[in-house]
Amino acid sequence: MWAPYVQAVQAHLPHAQLVFDRFHIVQHLNRAVDTVRRQAWRQLTGAEQPAFKRTRWLWLKNPWNLKPDERRRLSTLCQLNLPIVRAYLLKEEFQRFWDYVRERKAARHLTYCLAWAMRSRLEPMKAFARMVKAHLPGILAWTKLRISNGALEGMNNKVKVIAHRAYGFRKAETYITAVYHGCADLPL
Repeated sequence: MWAPYVQAVQAHLPHAQLVFDRFHIVQHLNRAVDTVRRQAWRQLTGAEQPAFKRTRWLWLKNPWNLKPDERRRLSTLCQLNLPIVRAYLLKEEFQRFWDYVRERKAARHLTYCLAWAMRSRLEPMKAFARMVKAHLPGILAWTKLRISNGALEGMNNKVKVIAHRAYGFRKAETYITAVYHGCADLPL
């Protein structure tokens, strides 16, 4: 979603459909929720802090990945009237976007979520909503294409590990061969 990247794609591939990856959008969303959590922590009094301590991953995990004791603790925390609860509920509502297969319904849901975020009085959530609005066509394109660059990101990470391991190779050909062997499972 980096502006120079978007401009380069539009300049060199004018007919390409730009799709923003689900992982990166959720990463921005989780970062906003975590910022709200840290702000809420700073505003708590000494008596309220023990219940709120070590809850970062409770707010960021998907509900189906929570263990029963984590689910109970999160449920207890959600009964408090804190800004983090609003951010958490907004995050969970936004996550429903990924289930839509029709672009029009997905757009309606996204519009609802973005309006809620702008009314939330939580600046990190507002910033996230503005970012989503700015990239709306590329995000909505996900409903039609359902593609991800996860495999590419994984391969990129593998190449970085190989590059780190290959520190000190004298020839580029040796490094390239190491990348081929590491990424393509070629026989030694």
